Amino acid sequence: MVRIVRRPEGTVEVDRQGRLPGRGAYIHPSSDCLEAARKRRALERALGVPVPEEVWSSILGIQT
Repeated sequence: MVRIVRRPEGTVEVDRQGRLPGRGAYIHPSSDCLEAARKRRALERALGVPVPEEVWSSILGIQT
């Protein structure tokens, strides 16, 4: 599982160590899970802000 965090400043980033402050959401880095989450806008709803394209690309690069 990969943690995505909305920092107190409002930016969204991948939290590789799982320790950054802010509101977090977890997602499995498989392409099927990512595609479903993007289609349903699951991360946007969980974090309350739009997720930038570079964050999606970063998650895709972590695939297991």
